[in-house]
Amino acid sequence: MVSEKQRAQLRARAHALGFEACAITAARLPEGAGEDLRAFVAQGHHGPMAWMAETLERRADPRVLWPEAVSVVTLGLSYAPPEIPDPTGGDPTRACFSVHARHRDYHAVAKGRAKTLAQWMVSRLGGAVKVFVDTAPVMEKPLAHAAGLGWQGKHTNLVSPRFGSWLVLAEVFTTVDLPPDPPMPDRCGACRRCLDACPTGALTAPHVMDARRCLACLTIETPGPIPEPLRGAMGNRVYGCDACLAVCPWNRFAPPTTEPALVARPDLIDPPLAELAALDDPGFRARFSGTGVRRLGYARFKRNVLIALGNSGAPALKDAVAPFLDDPDPVIADAARWAWGRLGAEEGNEEGEGHE
Repeated sequence: MVSEKQRAQLRARAHALGFEACAITAARLPEGAGEDLRAFVAQGHHGPMAWMAETLERRADPRVLWPEAVSVVTLGLSYAPPEIPDPTGGDPTRACFSVHARHRDYHAVAKGRAKTLAQWMVSRLGGAVKVFVDTAPVMEKPLAHAAGLGWQGKHTNLVSPRFGSWLVLAEVFTTVDLPPDPPMPDRCGACRRCLDACPTGALTAPHVMDARRCLACLTIETPGPIPEPLRGAMGNRVYGCDACLAVCPWNRFAPPTTEPALVARPDLIDPPLAELAALDDPGFRARFSGTGVRRLGYARFKRNVLIALGNSGAPALKDAVAPFLDDPDPVIADAARWAWGRLGAEEGNEEGEGHE
């Protein structure tokens, strides 16, 4: 096992690389985390995220993912906004993007810096290392909880007393035995604001989330049509949903990020829906280059924009919907026709208006 001095040097190096949070735990999940994941998948709560079932055993035990791993360095980069986002989505004629999608794609930022830290660890501490972000089959939040970065709130997200839930996570697995940090106790208490704020009731109980109803999952992960009963609850959300984060009291204390790569781009803060609807595929790729929104792909993006247009309550925006009523992509055409009907109903025609 390395010395306390070496561990302090490791933490100092992580901070120098921009990681505001750094803590260490053993390469095993907290008791019950694996069983909770298996129950989540068995109940179908993972929804369209088939990869969760496919990688279940690797997720449920880090030693299955990498048998030689002994310790995990858990890392956090703050992306806290200067102001808490409006949980209702603000102006319904403008698009709402989740805070984590308003800046450079965090995967590249976090993984690149974690790799630099991992190289430093090998040079100073020896052993072998592997670096992960949330695109790998790693249960990041339980590991971060075990390491003491925070606790998993009733909305299932990690909560840090200093940074709230505005932390991008990364991990360095190592074969070196590092002294672990103590876990942090749950400090949610009796608060249930996140459960009450969920627009679709996806938080079915404290610490229990049904991804089939979660707007973040629906807008980002669902490849086909959004279920009609849930479309109205989307409001003007085009990517993700911050409703549960916006009401969490702990997020009020988080200082705004000072990381330039994670500061929101002005063009991703409430852009007009009509402007986004006018983007073709190349325009979409150019507009969102380097951001997490690009990962949606054009079809999902356009589907979400059209549903948001349908929820705008602005009949004048039918002109932005009309070009997609007969789109060759059936998912886009379905969203357009739904939006057309909704905007027609706003003019007093409950059946919607036809089109020529």
